[in-house]
Amino acid sequence: MRTLITTAFISLDGVVEAPGGEAGYRNSGWTFKHTEFLPEAFEIKGREQKEAGAMLLGRVSYEAFSPVWPAMEDFADYKEMPKYVVSTTLGEDRLVDGWGETSILRSLDEVAALKETEGGPIIVHGSATLNQALSDAGLVDRYHLLVFPLLLGAGKRLFSTTDKDAQKLRLVEHEAYSNGVQKQVLDVVR
Repeated sequence: MRTLITTAFISLDGVVEAPGGEAGYRNSGWTFKHTEFLPEAFEIKGREQKEAGAMLLGRVSYEAFSPVWPAMEDFADYKEMPKYVVSTTLGEDRLVDGWGETSILRSLDEVAALKETEGGPIIVHGSATLNQALSDAGLVDRYHLLVFPLLLGAGKRLFSTTDKDAQKLRLVEHEAYSNGVQKQVLDVVR
């Protein structure tokens, strides 16, 4: 069984929206506008690219990343990696060329089936709505969080507000950096 890993830049109050400067959000670009850049705080991002066997995205994140990431040196390891987009509306004709094999999954059942295949970990970038659904369905195995010392108030959140039983997490790796960013790697306890 493959491990499904959610990776996120997240504010202390749980916001994950527009960390890299995406248009349309009041605090867009919050990861670099308000926090000193320290390369060591982002070491986990390079490690994720080396260790992942596939990438899973929601439609909105796919449409934001696919025109940009294929040409970016920072994301070179993702270029040929198999990608899966979870969407009920995305058509095959809207998939970009030159970013490796990309498949569309139409349901969380198809995500669960993907986890049953052979291969390395499946990494989920962005995709706030998808992440909420994956978490609520019990499909997330691990969280890689870079927690920023910011309170952003409104914005898309990593976790849903669904009324559900408590889910225990086990901290397996952590580090705090001088800029206030905290790395938290948490396994979901089953």
